[in-house]
Amino acid sequence: MSSTIKRGVSLYSYQNETFQGKMSLEDCLRTSAELGAHGIEVIGEQTFWGWPECGAMQEDIDNWHRLIAKYNCVPVCHDFMLDYKRYKGREMPFAEQVASVKNDIDFGARLGVKFIRALVSIDPAVLVAAADYAQEKGIKILIEVHAPLHFDHPWIIRHAEAFEKSGSDALGFLPDMGMFLFKFPPVWKEKFLRIGVPKAIADYVEKAYEDRVLSEYVILNVQEMGGTGPAVAMAETLRHNAAFEPKRMLDYMPRIHNIHGKFYQMDEDYVEPSIPYDQIVKVLKQGGYQGYICSEYEGNRWIEDAQEPDSVEQVRRQQVMLARLLGESVEPSLNTTVAA
Repeated sequence: MSSTIKRGVSLYSYQNETFQGKMSLEDCLRTSAELGAHGIEVIGEQTFWGWPECGAMQEDIDNWHRLIAKYNCVPVCHDFMLDYKRYKGREMPFAEQVASVKNDIDFGARLGVKFIRALVSIDPAVLVAAADYAQEKGIKILIEVHAPLHFDHPWIIRHAEAFEKSGSDALGFLPDMGMFLFKFPPVWKEKFLRIGVPKAIADYVEKAYEDRVLSEYVILNVQEMGGTGPAVAMAETLRHNAAFEPKRMLDYMPRIHNIHGKFYQMDEDYVEPSIPYDQIVKVLKQGGYQGYICSEYEGNRWIEDAQEPDSVEQVRRQQVMLARLLGESVEPSLNTTVAA
């Protein structure tokens, strides 16, 4: 039985090919559409020259809409990057933060998206202050729940409380599936081995992660094993990642409107070895989620020292996995457009 959950792609997945000039915006949209992943999430800085410092040229916006229509795609989300503590050597005052968010709301409206993604570091008061403006523009602001944070983290609870107190429907959440990292990703381990981590230490860190050993103990043990530099860095990854429970999304489902389908690698059997997508999709179905799961490939940075990333193939494999989990009857493949 087919699900009401829809498939999409964050164009961030194609960052290597985009930055190297191997894929144009049209290539990205055509490829996604051929895979039946018609929902498109975009990062302004990656796709639109001059954004946000100089704004985006109208001809680029017009071209975006032309290509969206040509490939029967749906603009889903614009990921904005307000980092108020690193703004021109000073912390951005509250009023400027709100104005900056409103600028991204305007940009999202120009792109025709329904959602804009806020970095998890943004103070909830800033988003609450911009909520009415977002409502007027027909846009929801979604705070990204990203590892090492999770739905029981005090900072996320603070956002949830502020959103509920505001009474605004324009505020919500965008969970990143990287917070459900149940196993240490093989591509991470392989990278650390290449840069000099002894195999015995790499094996220990991998097993310690699977056994849910406290990160501070792992770091100490690695140092006592003689690990330095890269070995300690490998152990440090345990501080920033964890295997939180997908079922915790259920309590927040009314405010969850988009999903980052984070993945680090898809094997030839269409399995992400470190993130339990079967459990994740089951929870989303249980919660009645009807939005998009947008592929977000981030394994490229872990392999590009050893091989050329093939982001398109990786996205294809994840889309096949998602289609199977969602009960779709047609398996995604390139050069075969699936109806939206």
